[in-house]
Amino acid sequence: MPYLPIDPKDLGRDYEAVIRVNSQSGKGGVAWVLEQDRGLKLPKRMQADFSRHVQALADETRRELNAADIRQKFEAVYLPGDGDRIALVDYEETGAAGQRVFVGRIAVDGVEQSISGRGNGLISGVIDALAGTTGPSLDVVDYSEHAIGHGADAQAAAYVECRTVDGRTVFGVGIDADIATASVRAVLSAANRA
Repeated sequence: MPYLPIDPKDLGRDYEAVIRVNSQSGKGGVAWVLEQDRGLKLPKRMQADFSRHVQALADETRRELNAADIRQKFEAVYLPGDGDRIALVDYEETGAAGQRVFVGRIAVDGVEQSISGRGNGLISGVIDALAGTTGPSLDVVDYSEHAIGHGADAQAAAYVECRTVDGRTVFGVGIDADIATASVRAVLSAANRA
């Protein structure tokens, strides 16, 4: 509460009425709204990336943005959508620790195909499978995950920061009931932005 002289709860209000997001807003305010609205805890570097998109939206609409605006922008930028080139159909992972094999079916530009790759874990297997087919070559710089909610109905959120062969940084997000599937979706999300 560094910017507020009193706690809004002392006046019967909440932070939602106090936090205003516009083209001048910082990454912390945007991330806070997204965490309160969706339970997503974006990594610091991803907060900066997403903040650029939110600022552009605020400039475009010339108004303060609400939680629904921020949520919709996040989903359009990072989560699977109709405009994505690569989509997950199904996959399985086998092999011993350190020698994992990823075998999957993906749709590339709407056409299903099988891919496979090897790595020391699931994510490196997906990266290898993409590099060996029509996907981009990516290098994972950072990975994080957390639960959204509690109990048996909790979902998992996975975040990856990747570097492309030409040195660009791309971020990906995956959300699923299964953390492994969320991780695969996060890598494909990054591949769609590469």
